[in-house]
Amino acid sequence: MLKGNKVGLRARHEDDLPILRTELYDDVVNSSRAESGPWRPVTPGSKDPRLVVDDTEQGIVKFSVVELEGGTLIGTAALWGIDNHNRAAHIGLGLLPSARGKGYGTDVVAVLCHYGFVVRGLQRLQIETLSDNAAMLRSAERNGFVREGVLRSSAWVMGEFLDEVLLGLLVQDWKQDSKV
Repeated sequence: MLKGNKVGLRARHEDDLPILRTELYDDVVNSSRAESGPWRPVTPGSKDPRLVVDDTEQGIVKFSVVELEGGTLIGTAALWGIDNHNRAAHIGLGLLPSARGKGYGTDVVAVLCHYGFVVRGLQRLQIETLSDNAAMLRSAERNGFVREGVLRSSAWVMGEFLDEVLLGLLVQDWKQDSKV
């Protein structure tokens, strides 16, 4: 398990799936904001690729996020779009509603940075998030990510186009304890 100050990132367990399905992916608004496609219902027990981990897939590493104190499942995290040639990847995370607003997101980003830069030897990490996602923007910037641009009207979410903010962090600019 990878550990931060408040959270641990561990392998996805089978008993995580119903919780994540119910609390993250069955929430139409949250799922529509987090995914790059439209929400759709998923049959319980199906092999939903958002939930089930394929350990042979080299371009993505999916984690379950747990509280260090108690080990309670509080969300998901991923390093995705891993490009070993250019040594770059994207960061993504989703916290259960009960875990939001407690500083976990900042810690998850910090642990993903450690994984990407130290464990994987990457040069660049990138985050794309909706421009009104203040929590993700704050978590990224507290970890040293810099806003690099705005993708205007690039995300179709619940009947409207929204802007996305592109943030990047290079290994030489990363400070392992940059979260404040």
